Amino acid sequence: MKLLVAYNGTKESEAVLELAKSHSKIFGAKLVVISSSEGGKGEKLEDINKIKRDLENIQEELSKNGIECEVEQLARGLTPGEDIVLYAEENDIDQIYVGIRKKSRTSKLILGSTAQFIILKAKCPVTSVK
Repeated sequence: MKLLVAYNGTKESEAVLELAKSHSKIFGAKLVVISSSEGGKGEKLEDINKIKRDLENIQEELSKNGIECEVEQLARGLTPGEDIVLYAEENDIDQIYVGIRKKSRTSKLILGSTAQFIILKAKCPVTSVK
């Protein structure tokens, strides 16, 4: 069994990581932690490096706790939602965990919602944590 956490460094993604870690222990599942960005000129080097350090720390902590894990930092030219859904399909993920935060309707209309895209488009179950 493989569980995927969509990680972006926010407090919501930290909360979802905690839930996924406990489920991973209960079910003896491999935990895959993914961070996705579109890449290109819009990305700031300091943001990329912060996520890289976060993922390295997460991998170290999970390994210390005996959780089989894998971390990935993706920049494949897709939106994060598209990237996570595609990664889940390509890697036979059994469940996706995603953090959500409240946005206004206007904000969702203009900016979209990564979590909403994942929830609607994923072919496997998605657990959302607020």
